[in-house]
Amino acid sequence: MIEKPLTPADVEFVSTLHGDDPTSFVVLMQPRGKQDILLRAIDDVALGEFDDAVREGEETAGAQTELPAERALTHTLAALRARGAEAIGQIVEEHPIDLLRSVVEQTKADEVIVLTTPHFVEEFFHRDWASRARHKVGVPVLKLFSHAADDQPQDSGGS
Repeated sequence: MIEKPLTPADVEFVSTLHGDDPTSFVVLMQPRGKQDILLRAIDDVALGEFDDAVREGEETAGAQTELPAERALTHTLAALRARGAEAIGQIVEEHPIDLLRSVVEQTKADEVIVLTTPHFVEEFFHRDWASRARHKVGVPVLKLFSHAADDQPQDSGGS
């Protein structure tokens, strides 16, 4: 599960997690919409990104987020395939954890990777994707934080 396109560092990290073993990915991407604007603004303030906090209310929702999300998903899938992995994906508008559970069941996935930016409020109350998924999917859930292209994603600990 992702919320923005994977950076080259993210792609390298997730595609090498299991060494040289062949990997395949089903990427679920939920575009940023109007949901949780307040929580995102609080996260921005906690990270010292005050300009981003002010702009949270200006972001588009619904159909206006679909085109950037489709481009981001296409970019991510192409980058994973370029690293030799099989990759398919889809945009998730609603109920991402329910869809994730059904994808895990249908594909008999070995694990789930949630790659996201920090969401302090949601994480504190265990309402973030990884915390919610751990109770529903029946396989290990690895939560990673995405970083800029020159940084490596970091494991948030626990699985």
